[in-house]
Parts: sequence; C-alpha cells; structure tokens
Amino acid sequence: MLLSTLEQAPGKQTAHVLGMVYGSVVTTRHLGKDLEAGVKTIVGGEIRGYTEMLDDARKIAMQRLEQNAADMGADAVLGIRFTTSSVMQSAAEITAYGTAVLLR
Repeated sequence: MLLSTLEQAPGKQTAHVLGMVYGSVVTTRHLGKDLEAGVKTIVGGEIRGYTEMLDDARKIAMQRLEQNAADMGADAVLGIRFTTSSVMQSAAEITAYGTAVLLR
C-alpha cells in the first residue's frame, strides 16, 4: 500500500476516494522518563526517553491507519498528517490521518 503525505500519487490517477482513515494511540510517561526530563530541564539537551516514546507512538498510529485503509480495500492513503493532543497531564494522543483511495 502506498502511504504518502502528497495529495496525489505520482504517475497515478485516483479512481475512487474511499474516505478518511486514521490511526491513533494514547501514550503515557513513566517515572523513569519523568526523572530524566527533570534533569534535562536543568542541564539542557534532548530527552531521549520522550523522543523514543513519541517515535514508537507515531509508528503504532501509522500501522493502525494502514490497517484501517486495508480494511476499506484501499490501494493508497494520501495526504497523511499527524496530530498530537494532551489527553491528561501525563498522557498524549498521537493520531495519523489521511484519505484512503483506489488508484488507477
């Protein structure tokens, strides 16, 4: 399946738009990451624990988006975007969304 941030598939025509698809995951921090983050706010630098956590969450959201599109019979998902929102103080939702299409 083609997954793209582009609005059109290069060299292909969209035969049919199936609709919007998405995948989301809610992820939370744990004490170890919070301690590391606290130290980093004092000394500066990347908070690798959070970076890895959010990278993993984006991958899960993309897998769920792709499964949602496959369930609809799509050939591709175009215009993929990500959003992040705070669900509660220590939890964030990562959502990947786009348009499921059939290609010619």
